Amino acid sequence: MNKPLHGVRVLEMGQLIAGPFAAKMLAEFGAEVIKIEPPGIGDPLRKWRLLHEGTSVWWAAQSRNKQSVTLDLRTSEGQDVIRKLVKQSDVLIENFRPGAMEGWGLGWEALHKINPRLVMLRVSGYGQDGPYRDRPGFGVVGEAMGGLRHLSGEPGRTPVRVGVSIGDSLSALHGVIGVLFALRHRDQNGGDGQMIDVALYESVFNMMESLLPEYSVFGTVREAAGSSLPGIAPTNAYKCSDGKYVLIAGNGDGIFRRLMDLIERPDLRDAPALAQNDGRVKHVQQLDAAIGEWSKQHTLEQALFTLNGAGIPAGRIYDIADIAADPHYKARNMLLDAKLDDGTSVKLPGIVPKLSATPGEVRHQAPKLGQHTDQVLAGIGIDSVTRDDWRQRGII
Repeated sequence: MNKPLHGVRVLEMGQLIAGPFAAKMLAEFGAEVIKIEPPGIGDPLRKWRLLHEGTSVWWAAQSRNKQSVTLDLRTSEGQDVIRKLVKQSDVLIENFRPGAMEGWGLGWEALHKINPRLVMLRVSGYGQDGPYRDRPGFGVVGEAMGGLRHLSGEPGRTPVRVGVSIGDSLSALHGVIGVLFALRHRDQNGGDGQMIDVALYESVFNMMESLLPEYSVFGTVREAAGSSLPGIAPTNAYKCSDGKYVLIAGNGDGIFRRLMDLIERPDLRDAPALAQNDGRVKHVQQLDAAIGEWSKQHTLEQALFTLNGAGIPAGRIYDIADIAADPHYKARNMLLDAKLDDGTSVKLPGIVPKLSATPGEVRHQAPKLGQHTDQVLAGIGIDSVTRDDWRQRGII
């Protein structure tokens, strides 16, 4: 059975994380993704984090299912190639600083004229307009401006960064949603293609739950709260007898009563003031102390066994070694076996979300730099003599 995006051609012109992550997801569900990279050096992600034989192993995850075409976008020849590819593409993804594409004659208005059905996803730090439009913006800046960094870490200490590029990844997810909306409108409603404007800070801000309405009504500025979640109780990390931490989410009304039974605190279970969340929030320190007193009498494994048996949401804090060894990850096909270019075995993350009839798949491994240049350029009528000339001149 064809995948959901079978027949959709995506031209990926971004680099590093946000744009390429969006293209990765589209590729996993059947889209043909042609990735444009600078000749000679390629996407900088090829050199990020830990390298094997000179190439990042992150690349193997981020660029699987893609084709690599090298092209110097600063040249008129390179720009003409993009125009020809756009005529045959459904989606174009870019995450350059606003104005870069226009400087190459490849802005939205120009491309829309070439192919009115084109969907163009543009990911940037601050969006395509507004007073901050021209500022350079990486994920870390978007995470801070979007409100996330202020909430991260322990109260009174330096706000910490989430340990992954979450701002970029959230922007990629919003971009994928926008692409699917735009394709649906084009194909089902008879509309043209359209431009999707995704800003890093807005993608983070969209995850900030009740921050703005609480501030607008009560003047409340939520602060960092460590391992707890303000306004929802009890939910926290509690230290066990072996020095490890158990995460317990006892904030549902029925769950709270079961938790209090488990820790043998019927006085708290039956207290009218603690029957619902708003009352429990007022007494959160008392509740955390009671639960912590129980947890420190048990090892992490003992605590989890007892909590799971009582139907109380609980878990451990996983590191990647825990993830790689976990039977549930394995059973859910979230640890995929793959090969690097030299045949070295590598584990890569599985595909999310899981569709019952047309699940995503890995069709081929991440490409070598320029691996598909000749194939793709030949497909738009650029002959071998021209390609050889361009290669000597560094255009491809």
